[in-house]
Amino acid sequence: MSGRRIGFVEVGPRDGLQNEKTLVSTADKLELIRRSIAAGARRIEVTSFVNPKRVPQMADAEAVCAGLPDAAGVSYIGLVMNAKGAERAIATGRLHELGAVCVSTDGFAIANQAQTSDESLTAASSIIAMAKAAGLKGQVTIGASFGCPFEGEVSEDRVVAMAAALAKADPAEIALADTIGVADPAHVSRLVKRVVQAIAPLPVRVHFHNTRGTGNANVWAAIEAGASVVDAALGGLGGCPFAPGAAGNVASEDVVYMLHRAGVDTGMDLAQLIEANRWLSGVMDRKLPAMVAQAPAFPKSVQE
Repeated sequence: MSGRRIGFVEVGPRDGLQNEKTLVSTADKLELIRRSIAAGARRIEVTSFVNPKRVPQMADAEAVCAGLPDAAGVSYIGLVMNAKGAERAIATGRLHELGAVCVSTDGFAIANQAQTSDESLTAASSIIAMAKAAGLKGQVTIGASFGCPFEGEVSEDRVVAMAAALAKADPAEIALADTIGVADPAHVSRLVKRVVQAIAPLPVRVHFHNTRGTGNANVWAAIEAGASVVDAALGGLGGCPFAPGAAGNVASEDVVYMLHRAGVDTGMDLAQLIEANRWLSGVMDRKLPAMVAQAPAFPKSVQE
C-alpha cells in the first residue's frame, strides 16, 4: 500500500473524552482541537449534541462550537443522535458535518439512543437530510458493526443491509464502528470488503477500539479491504457510556506511526501528536494508553 493516502478523523475531543469521569474544561477541549489542527488533522469530531444528564462531558457542546478556531481547510464534525441534536448542532453555525449514528442491534440501540435498530436507521437517514438541507455534509456510523455488548455476535448480512439502506440517503460516507473492541482482522476484512462493494462509490470509514489489543491490526485490515478513512483519538482515550467495557479508541499516534512506516500517508505530523499526547497526559493527570509516545523515538528525528 506504499504511496497511498488515507483520510484521518481525529475523534479525541468527542469520543476520546465522553466517557471520562473527570470533566475537562471547555478551554482544554479547545486547546486539544487547536493541537490536533497543528498536528495536521483536517477533520475533527469536536463534540456531540446529546442529553447532558446522560453524557455530562458533552454539556458544553455549544460553548465548544462557539470557541472553535477559524482554520482554513478544517472540517468540524458534531455527533448527533436525533433531530433535536441536529437542530442544536446546525444552530451553532460553526460545524461543517453532522455525524449520525445507527446501531446494528436492538439491545444496544435501545441502551444508546432509546430506539430500536430500525428506528435508529430511519433517524440517521433523517439527520443526513437535515444536514444537507442546512448546507452541511451528513455522514453516518453503524455502531456495534462487529459485535454487540448485549446480543453478542452481529450478522454481517445485517450490517451490509443497513449500509445499503443508508446509502439511499446519500451520505458523504458510511462508517463501521467496532464499539466494544471485539473485531479481528479477518472479520474486518470480510465486512469492509462487502460494505465497500455494497455502497460504492461512497467512501467507507472505520472506527476501532483497542479494548482487546486488536485495534491497529484491524485498521490495517480495513485499509487493505478498501476503507479510505480512519478514526483515531489522541492518546488512545475513549469509550461509550452505554456500552459496558468499551474502552479505548485506537490511538492517533499509534495509527499514524504504523501507517507512515508502511508508506501510507495520513497528512498527520507524528512529532506534533507526541507533543500533544504529553500535554493531554498533563490535563488528564495520568499516562495515556497510546504506546508510541511512551517508546523511544524511531527514527530519532521523529521528535526533533
